[in-house]
Amino acid sequence: MAAKKSSFDKVLNAWDVLVIAFGAMIGWAWVVSTGDWITGGGVLGAMLGFAIGGVMIFFVGLTYAELTSAMPQCGGEHVFSYKAMGPVGSFICTWMIVLGYVSVVCFEACALPTILVYLFPDFLMGYLYTIGGFDIYATWLAAAVIIAVAITAINIIGAKTAARLQTILTAIIGGVGIVFVAASVLTGSTANLDGQLFMGATTSEMAKGTLAIAVMTPFYFIGFDVIPQAAEEISVSLQKIGRILILSIVLAVLFYALIIFGVGYILNQSEIALAMKGVGSLVTADAMAVAFGSSMMAKVLIIGGICGVVTSWNSFLIGGSRAMYSMAESYMIPHTFAKLHDKYKTPVNALLLIGVLSIVALFFGRKMLVWVVDAGNFGCCMAYCMVSISFLILRKKAPDMVRPYKVRHYKFVGAMAVLMSAFMVVMYIVPGSGAALAPQEWGMVAGWSLLGVIFGVYCKAKYGERFATHIDVAMDTEVREAALPSSELKTVKL
Repeated sequence: MAAKKSSFDKVLNAWDVLVIAFGAMIGWAWVVSTGDWITGGGVLGAMLGFAIGGVMIFFVGLTYAELTSAMPQCGGEHVFSYKAMGPVGSFICTWMIVLGYVSVVCFEACALPTILVYLFPDFLMGYLYTIGGFDIYATWLAAAVIIAVAITAINIIGAKTAARLQTILTAIIGGVGIVFVAASVLTGSTANLDGQLFMGATTSEMAKGTLAIAVMTPFYFIGFDVIPQAAEEISVSLQKIGRILILSIVLAVLFYALIIFGVGYILNQSEIALAMKGVGSLVTADAMAVAFGSSMMAKVLIIGGICGVVTSWNSFLIGGSRAMYSMAESYMIPHTFAKLHDKYKTPVNALLLIGVLSIVALFFGRKMLVWVVDAGNFGCCMAYCMVSISFLILRKKAPDMVRPYKVRHYKFVGAMAVLMSAFMVVMYIVPGSGAALAPQEWGMVAGWSLLGVIFGVYCKAKYGERFATHIDVAMDTEVREAALPSSELKTVKL
């Protein structure tokens, strides 16, 4: 079947790609969840947990880097799994990653009002109802809905517009993070680490706490995979795309680990416990205030957190909408989601759907946030495992495929990616693992899966032979790269 011409405009440069991926991985959690990480695993245990999670993501990232350079088409996981596993595997893989993307968008939508409450204690007005022990106020809802509409609109206007916003906000996040870590080194004390390097009375309890953090971390590293979703919009060499993807993962691991260290170095165990009882439990902001002896600096860090919310929200609207677009292009979900805006060339209907879902999530309050996080994390780990398997399959099935970013020792890399991502999936399934999904979370996974089945049955009946078909996109660089000898292609060394 002849290749088609891409419908997207190539508007993203190397810096755009890096800030979209890094900004996606650095959301609001580094402000609001650091206390939970430290009390769960300890300072060193939490850092080690993030490092373990980072190693898993690194191996998975290597498989993504090679596959993205070989198949730089919108949809990423959809194309990789389709080539390796066929329509059924592709549907499951892509539908699971869309769950992950939607969950992050909902997570950030629910997190945003928490920041406003911290900055403006009198912000909550107009009590509406209570759900799951959480009070919903009119001002809380209104602010989040307005921002959700605004961010969705920015993404509809164009990927380049969204990337410009991402650049500004990511620079602020990086600046605030550097200032915080520097201040912690200058004003903190090793005495504060006493009793909180690891949590637990025995080695087994310490290991379990660290492992519980490690299992949770993939949710916070979701974002590097936004790069292959927008591959058709990137005006960067295919070799460089792979390097940027890996770099974004390394930077995210370092950022989270240094923030955890900074908090534990500034605040002792009792101070962290006290900070967690405060409004919003923004332990990192409280640590910033202690480091500088000024409550104003806490607000400065919160501004960095606000930027993190928006960058993550922004990136996953990009990724989720492109994943849905690719499924719609293959007639796996209603083809209306493959519609591009006439002027801006963005998947407008897919963007609108995800935007609406984020607004609906707001009405379920903060409790919904916890359920969404875990369900989405499970979906992402499932997709990562399937992409890793696809990587190995395609090395056997299509050994001559042009791979501008070619991973060396592919059997080891692929096996590690499969084993570690599969281990994460199992941890969400096995009761008592410390990460097993709650009934409400399984309900969300089941509901999402059922929606996928409904879409599949409906589209099979409506589109007939067009259902689950895929046409490759012709790339301008294909002929040039195909002519290159293998010695000139980038090979990654571990």
